[in-house]
Amino acid sequence: MQLILVSGLSGSGKSIALNVLEDGGYYCVDNLPANLLLEVMDFLADAGHDRVAVSIDARSAALPELPQHLARLAKDGVDCRVLYLEASVPALLRRFSETRRRHPLASAGLTLSEAIERERAMLAGVAALGQRIDTSGLQPRVLQNWIRDMLGVGPESLTLLFESFAFRDGLPLDADWVLDARMLPNPHYDPQLRPFTGKDAAVIEVLGRDESVQRWLADVRTLLAHWLPEIVRENRSYVTVAIGCTGGRHRSVYLAERLVAWLNQRGRRCGLLHRDLLPDRRKESNAPATHGDAF
Repeated sequence: MQLILVSGLSGSGKSIALNVLEDGGYYCVDNLPANLLLEVMDFLADAGHDRVAVSIDARSAALPELPQHLARLAKDGVDCRVLYLEASVPALLRRFSETRRRHPLASAGLTLSEAIERERAMLAGVAALGQRIDTSGLQPRVLQNWIRDMLGVGPESLTLLFESFAFRDGLPLDADWVLDARMLPNPHYDPQLRPFTGKDAAVIEVLGRDESVQRWLADVRTLLAHWLPEIVRENRSYVTVAIGCTGGRHRSVYLAERLVAWLNQRGRRCGLLHRDLLPDRRKESNAPATHGDAF
């Protein structure tokens, strides 16, 4: 079991760190009192969670006992890592001014600067436990990438959805990329292929041996191989790639199926949706459909 404990100064980026970990598959608990850490870890272990991230800040009860709690977990075989985020007073003052949020330790008798310094003193014991990151000059996206690299939260957090569709019925509203396949040979104009879809063996065979179709696939594979890592670096969690042809039954379906199979072989998780294949047209065999002139 792995535990990543996220702590640090208010405004230093703890929420950003926790969001990166949650997108990477960690079970996240925010603002957990330190005296509940052992109990929560036992509960999550029994529930089957093997990767946990917990945020603990200066308001937490029993902060002085936190090192002993972590030592106990490590003795029990838990891989414990502490990520401590901090920033300079000027940087934190600027961030609180921009967000107009109240500092957790602010009171009638403390200025914002004094509250920041008080929090820093309260967390001094936690800061000494693990990896410290000064976020003073970091943009949120840069911090996200640092945390990804440091903790090994990789590209598996990106989910791709491939969606075939018919241009005649409009573009999918959720599409991030739209790829046009209307320049490719259309099986609709072959009376023997018209009743089938891009999931059927007869259409697969014809499109699979067409040179222009295979060249289209090769070009898109090159595009995906080059740009997917850059999308991951942008910390996207979902990307929808829409592939369209005239009727959304042959070419776009075949191409989406081939691309998903290719990416699955490379360990990339993908979803697949054929928007314009009605349930009664999703054939499990090569039996002709009743609506033979639809394509």
